[in-house]
Amino acid sequence: MNGLINTYIDRLAEDKLRNILVSNKVGIILGARQVGKTTLVEHVTKKAKTLTLNFDIETDKLRFVAASKFAPHEALISLGQPDVLVLDEAQRLPESARIVKGWHDAKLPVHIILLGSSSLTLLSKTTESLTGRNAKLYLPPLLFAETLPLQSWFTQTCPRAVLLETFAAPLRSLLLERLAYGSYPEVVTTPAREPLLRNLAADYLWKDILQTGLVKTPASIKRLLLLLAHQTGAEVSTNELATQLQLARATVDHYIDLLEQCFVIFRLPAYSTNPRKEISKSHKVFFWDTGIRNALLNQFSTDELRPDLGGLWENWVIAEIAKRNLIEGIPSALFFWRSRHSSEVDLVVTSGNKLQAFEIKWRQQRVRCRAFVDAYGIEPIVLSAENPFIADAVFPLQP
Repeated sequence: MNGLINTYIDRLAEDKLRNILVSNKVGIILGARQVGKTTLVEHVTKKAKTLTLNFDIETDKLRFVAASKFAPHEALISLGQPDVLVLDEAQRLPESARIVKGWHDAKLPVHIILLGSSSLTLLSKTTESLTGRNAKLYLPPLLFAETLPLQSWFTQTCPRAVLLETFAAPLRSLLLERLAYGSYPEVVTTPAREPLLRNLAADYLWKDILQTGLVKTPASIKRLLLLLAHQTGAEVSTNELATQLQLARATVDHYIDLLEQCFVIFRLPAYSTNPRKEISKSHKVFFWDTGIRNALLNQFSTDELRPDLGGLWENWVIAEIAKRNLIEGIPSALFFWRSRHSSEVDLVVTSGNKLQAFEIKWRQQRVRCRAFVDAYGIEPIVLSAENPFIADAVFPLQP
């Protein structure tokens, strides 16, 4: 994939961002570091006069703080009167939300967008300061469908059914590559994938946690993530994790919360309408990107015979659906299901009164969970590698 490093990848979130820009609201874009937030904004606003200030850079931060000392209209002049003002890594300056509120209320002729790689402080501050004035967009790593245009054999106008039949072999090869290396944009477009993933998995993704001093022993975060990587697809026991890490249970819960707020992992709770018969308080933990999970374990094999393929496939499928759910504005709630007699369904999706159930198997096979069918009258659908367009099964693309 040499020569693709500077290639822009079209994102499903583009129209969401355009809608924010015409809404007269402050845009808030949240997602892990390196998922392409800045690139997305640059692409969508390329015809506008745009100023980006990155608060990871001290001089940019000082420039913004200096502008805030002026009256709103004078502040905009001091910044060069841009059409779009982008504040990158905005969580690094918590008072930015208060300042932006004043500028927004002054009806300045500028669209303001806050980008954040952590909801540790940014989301709470902006929710408090910009109530009714903001529109949020969550940007995850790339969806499988978003990576396809980079393939030489892919044609945008080719119907999905024809694509699956005609290009089954290259699709399977690409899928195994995505399982192994994940879908961070730079990982997808560079040949130096493993060093990049190792760097991301070393500490870069949870840089905000380390900078805030919320973790007294940074090595504990890495050890916790390593344990979670080994338990992909299994129910997580905080007590067991605490024992293995020799930490208090409350500390482990806190660390998992922090990693979730930095978009490294997410929790899948248990679904239950009858706690007497069903597990209701358990949860599983999945990685937003399987490449990060594999980097922690140093396992980048693209072999279908790799021993952890079952758990890896389950993580990839659920993350793919969770990513589309984020982009769509979280219209659905995601769960797993298990009865107290150990009958299981890998994924349950609820949206309003609609209930969907899915079993996740690498190879297509008939799976029947009698207990779930008896309880809810719904036959789970099998999600296999035969059709890698997983997210469409839950969130069909609009024509």
